[in-house]
Amino acid sequence: MSDVPDQVDAPGATGATDAADAPDPAEFEALRPLLFTVAYEMLEVAADAEDVVQEAWLRWSRVDPSTVRDERAYLVRIVTRLALNRLRTVARRREAYVGPWLPEPLVTVPDVAEDVELAESVSTAMLLVLGTLTPLERAVFVLREVFDVPYEEIAEGVDRTPAAVRQIAHRAREHVSARRPRRQVDRAEHEAVLEKFRRAAVTGDIGGLVDVLAPDVLLVTDGGGVRKAALHPIRGRDKVLRFIAAVTPPDMVVDWQVALVGGMPGLVAVVDGVVDSVITIDPVDGLVGSLYLVRNPDKLSGLQREVRLAR
Repeated sequence: MSDVPDQVDAPGATGATDAADAPDPAEFEALRPLLFTVAYEMLEVAADAEDVVQEAWLRWSRVDPSTVRDERAYLVRIVTRLALNRLRTVARRREAYVGPWLPEPLVTVPDVAEDVELAESVSTAMLLVLGTLTPLERAVFVLREVFDVPYEEIAEGVDRTPAAVRQIAHRAREHVSARRPRRQVDRAEHEAVLEKFRRAAVTGDIGGLVDVLAPDVLLVTDGGGVRKAALHPIRGRDKVLRFIAAVTPPDMVVDWQVALVGGMPGLVAVVDGVVDSVITIDPVDGLVGSLYLVRNPDKLSGLQREVRLAR
């Protein structure tokens, strides 16, 4: 990571600008959802992504806009570099994290779901796959595959040659392809499987849960060392059912609310008016193949507002 520059300067930029030469804040605000999405797909935490976007604005506000040919490309380049630098701190934080790390769930506005590729790119499953890439591979993959940024522009953002970026992109695509779900599930099937799981959870119907969980279902829980959660992923229907029973007291009343989490249907579990957890799933052949449970309160604090993502 040390080869990623900390500073990002526009060609010909001279530093502080007069008010007459200052960038138009409205132009930046129009691009904010895109810039946040780029940062979130790199960092997986809303607060970190928002910090990066704010720092991008501070740098952008000091630039003479007449020196910048393409505002969108330039700002994406700033955000990419800032996010790569932020990953240094994130890496240290995650090394000390208690138990499995899951991305912070985002409740997204409905139109995100209409962009299938964008919704998939911010799904829990895809973000976990992206987390297995190197930071540089991740940046290149996200910019190329999700945002369709030309190789030449990516090269400027990550300080590599276009040829090197093409090689990195090829390597990252192969890595992601080998680890992403083999069959893409459409929205209707995803909703149907989630609804079967929700009904079984609402009624406490163990038989219903048995019917909706795949025999080799994978459960990953994230409590951050604060809330009760498994310290390692759990594989297998029987083990998953035992864990669910252990963390759900018989007298607990849970309000299971359906929400768009990262553009796909998910569940928000509310207990006594407080969000207890967020559940997302990966359906496989009409059953729950993977179950992701976020309970860390630090990752649930932003669920009161819908987030607008864009590309």
